[in-house]
Amino acid sequence: MQQKVIVLCSSAAFYRHVNEIAEKLEKQGYTAVVPLDCRRMKKTGDYDVMAVKTWYENPEDFHKKAFYIEDHFKEIEKGDAVLVVNDEKHGLPGYVGPNVIIEMGLAFYLKKPIYVLNDVTADMPTYEEVFGLQSTILHGDLKKIIV
Repeated sequence: MQQKVIVLCSSAAFYRHVNEIAEKLEKQGYTAVVPLDCRRMKKTGDYDVMAVKTWYENPEDFHKKAFYIEDHFKEIEKGDAVLVVNDEKHGLPGYVGPNVIIEMGLAFYLKKPIYVLNDVTADMPTYEEVFGLQSTILHGDLKKIIV
């Protein structure tokens, strides 16, 4: 039997944690797929997000952002499920930002199960979308994933 593929989605600020979660999922028998930059950061050990987001300094680099989005969309399309790693960011616990919401939207459209690692509270700007996309909240427990 082929291993089920879980595609991890998160803010780049959480990539170190994403790599740790990917290792845990693989120990549980899944194939874990992380974003391209997340893989590069693991390889180099450099998790400086702003070093990657060159489009802030040079708007001509926004094509790189588009490439990363499209690359991860392809992974979501091939995968069996999506896991959103949503740690604290900007003082908001359970942060789910706009880029992750578009990834979740794609997964929803493709009828892939969507799991969200941590709780999302009503004061999160994307609260309505997280729940509207029929996400399963794991309350931090990866063993609740059923694919």
